[in-house]
Amino acid sequence: MAVEVTWWGHATVTVTDSGVRVLTDPLFVRRLAHLRRRRGALPPPAAARADAVLVSHLHADHLHPASLARLAPGTRLVVPYGAAAAVPGLRRVASVRGLPVTEVRPGDTVSVRASRNGHGPAEVTVRAVHAAHDGRRLPYGPHRVPALGYVVHGAATTYFAGDTGLFDTMAEEVGACDVALLPVGGWGPFLGHGHLDARRAAEAAARLGPVSAVPVHYGTYWPIGMDAVRPHEFHSPGDEFARQAGLLAPEVAVHRLAHGESVRLTGAR
Repeated sequence: MAVEVTWWGHATVTVTDSGVRVLTDPLFVRRLAHLRRRRGALPPPAAARADAVLVSHLHADHLHPASLARLAPGTRLVVPYGAAAAVPGLRRVASVRGLPVTEVRPGDTVSVRASRNGHGPAEVTVRAVHAAHDGRRLPYGPHRVPALGYVVHGAATTYFAGDTGLFDTMAEEVGACDVALLPVGGWGPFLGHGHLDARRAAEAAARLGPVSAVPVHYGTYWPIGMDAVRPHEFHSPGDEFARQAGLLAPEVAVHRLAHGESVRLTGAR
């Protein structure tokens, strides 16, 4: 059995496992406030097709109501507990588009079934885990909603880290996983607290010990007018993660995807 991973850019990934399509943090716009998409075409309409969408936290580049509005009616939204109260736009889109919302805390599990499957029942289980990241809906406050990562259990076990820094219990909370989708950069020239850069992501890979790792959250959006400011922070994190993982976690196979590219990974250890 295998899992297919498609990276659409930034933190937006489709994970297909056991016939179930799970989409993470969809962001389907060319521009978001002061950010513009500098690399990769906008995801095609097919990218919005999913059985469930996992939202890691409330920052606008991860919880984007206009992108959620592209989802088909009936698509389940799995969001951090308190998200609906904190983000009116989420409530409006969910109501207008008919998107059921499930709010979760670390440790909660959700079963997701394929909406269309001609080969019998298809199901995965999604488990929410802690993330070391500020989950507030900036710049509005003071609503503080914890950031999450998610572990998708199907034929394979896939960890989507969302946005996070390293934390002591990461490997314990995630457990054994086959695939790790790890953020390795950001959207600006400096990464603040609660993020992974390429080296820290490689350390996370060493702690988790997955069969495969896919770097995400880099090389897509960049602040307007800052093209010449530390451009290596935009272009190099994927390659640097592969290099650092080769040093710190040589047993982990790194798959550096282009925007819109897919890779089929085995779930067998």
